[in-house]
Amino acid sequence: MEWVVAAVVLLLGLYLSWTANRLDRLHWRVDASRAVLDAQLLRRSGAALDLASGGLLDPASAVLIADAASRARIVDESGREQAESDLTEALGAALADPAYTASLRSQEGATAALDELAAAFRRAGHARRFYNDTVRAARRLRRKVLVRWLGLAGRAPWPETVELDDEVPRGLEA
Repeated sequence: MEWVVAAVVLLLGLYLSWTANRLDRLHWRVDASRAVLDAQLLRRSGAALDLASGGLLDPASAVLIADAASRARIVDESGREQAESDLTEALGAALADPAYTASLRSQEGATAALDELAAAFRRAGHARRFYNDTVRAARRLRRKVLVRWLGLAGRAPWPETVELDDEVPRGLEA
């Protein structure tokens, strides 16, 4: 009978150790995917700044995009999602018409700038979805009863998803 109790304690210990390691790996993935997301958002705002400063757009659109891209690059963490959504909105307004975007492509250097911006949009969208999936997985595991009762998450902060508008403007869709 004692060996049954010992076996149950051993199995419970192995399960708890496995769960704690899994949670730790998930937290590492959340941190790594957040760094990738931040890098992709910076690339997107950089591509938007390149487009705005390239002399390809009308002056009003260029100023709006440059302002939104600059704010997205320097804003603190609490306002990041709104600033990134504002950049998407500014780009969406300027590049909403596929015919206008096609006419821009006839200018020298425009195709490369527009393609880079479109690629940056797609990469940022993929990075955000991957990050949010990783956050949801970590949250699911942290909600389990044993994880909560035994404090297996330690002092790690509760992971939050990133919700922002990252829809590719119609004029950039290919």
